[in-house]
Amino acid sequence: MSTFHAVIWLDHAQAHVLHFDANAADAVHLKLRGKHARHPQQSDVNAFFADVGNALEDASEVLVTGAAGAPADFAAWARGHRPALENKIVAVETLAQPTDNQLVAHARKVFVKVDRLNGTPTPS
Repeated sequence: MSTFHAVIWLDHAQAHVLHFDANAADAVHLKLRGKHARHPQQSDVNAFFADVGNALEDASEVLVTGAAGAPADFAAWARGHRPALENKIVAVETLAQPTDNQLVAHARKVFVKVDRLNGTPTPS
């Protein structure tokens, strides 16, 4: 699927990455690897964030959502490790864990607002 937008919901142990267009969405679910899932080591978190970053490579714009500090931590990781990805992040929000369908519906609303503010036509 060729898409323009992506949204992620993440905490420090899992991520839901959804690429979507006006008609459909593709989901990838990722989990923290390593034996320290309850109390992850920084190297495990970095590897997890790298997996999430890899899943977002094809997106032009990304909305980052999630629990507690995870969205901000991921954005900070992108700033330090993947500046090209950081430039794609249009917003970072704390959000209770929705279903994938609820997450895409929320993201569509956010991207319409972002695209209007930027003067960018929303692709179909």
